[in-house]
Amino acid sequence: MTRRKNKYPGVRKNVVKGRIYWKFERGDFRINIPGPYGSPEFLAAYEAALAGSKSSNASTALAGTLAWLIEQYLRSLRFQNLSDSRKRTIRLELDWLRKEAGKYQFERLEVRHIEALMSKKTGPTAANTVKKNMSMLFNFAAKKLGYTGPNPARHAERMKVNPDGYHTWTDDEVNRFLDRHGPTTKARLVMLLALNTGMARQDLARVGRQHVKAGRIAYRRHKTAVAADMPILPELAEELRHVPKDRLLFVTQDKSDKPYAVASLGNWFRDRCAEAKVPGSLHGLRKAGATRLADAGASEWEIASYLAHSDTTQAAVYTKKANRARLADSGFAKLNVGKVSNLSGELDKKEGKSNE
Repeated sequence: MTRRKNKYPGVRKNVVKGRIYWKFERGDFRINIPGPYGSPEFLAAYEAALAGSKSSNASTALAGTLAWLIEQYLRSLRFQNLSDSRKRTIRLELDWLRKEAGKYQFERLEVRHIEALMSKKTGPTAANTVKKNMSMLFNFAAKKLGYTGPNPARHAERMKVNPDGYHTWTDDEVNRFLDRHGPTTKARLVMLLALNTGMARQDLARVGRQHVKAGRIAYRRHKTAVAADMPILPELAEELRHVPKDRLLFVTQDKSDKPYAVASLGNWFRDRCAEAKVPGSLHGLRKAGATRLADAGASEWEIASYLAHSDTTQAAVYTKKANRARLADSGFAKLNVGKVSNLSGELDKKEGKSNE
């Protein structure tokens, strides 16, 4: 007779005084798994054990509540595989959900309950994040915990947001910032690093000499683990030349060699933007860099390489926008009417010139 393969490697049965217990063992790591075998509690604890979690598998929440579902998700391999920064963000968002509605049985939640939770948030982006996280939890319950009910978050009304998201810096705003923050200033260095490399805040806070070789800067994006490798343009090279040679990191706190916390770096940079009277952010510079590449005719994969993305989904947004402008120009050129119009002084903003 062929022995049946164990569905859950590392788990073995323990029988004590006629009662069955389950234990997970791998090397020196041992932990009890709650039964019954194959139940939702068993599966959640098994995934946590596989991830090497030694925390107690006894839930602190009532089984079946939203708080309990959140705990199962936080113990799962799906959560463990996220980047550290993403884990921190998700934990904060799920902590809010647990506080607001953790005591309710998640299977009894309806669309109106999801929308009521969304309404507690200020702004459409935050409200939509509630919808997204609730949908993610219901999908997790269906795939990992045997839940067979509906996903009410999927049918909750999505709030309308600015389709362009973060403000993209214009060339005029870039120039105003550089005029305000001159050569050798930290503000100028951070701005040119962000614009020329496409780095996000968490990468800017850790980039240094270890990432530079033969006139290029190479790093692995913290959020996605995608590698990026690009040339150092002259304007950035000039600012990097002024970084003290005995300092590893390019960007450090004032009068210190200590790195910035990610959020602190973003807040510090916003203050520098306010000084220059520009409505900017570090993420907006990342978008500006991608826009520049698209306007110059860069391919989607070239833009994706700058953004350190593993696919061209987001890059396509920039190329499509740039192509629309080029197609409009070529379309009007086919009318064969020369210049479209002679703009009045009030409408022609180019250098304040009049066409009279």
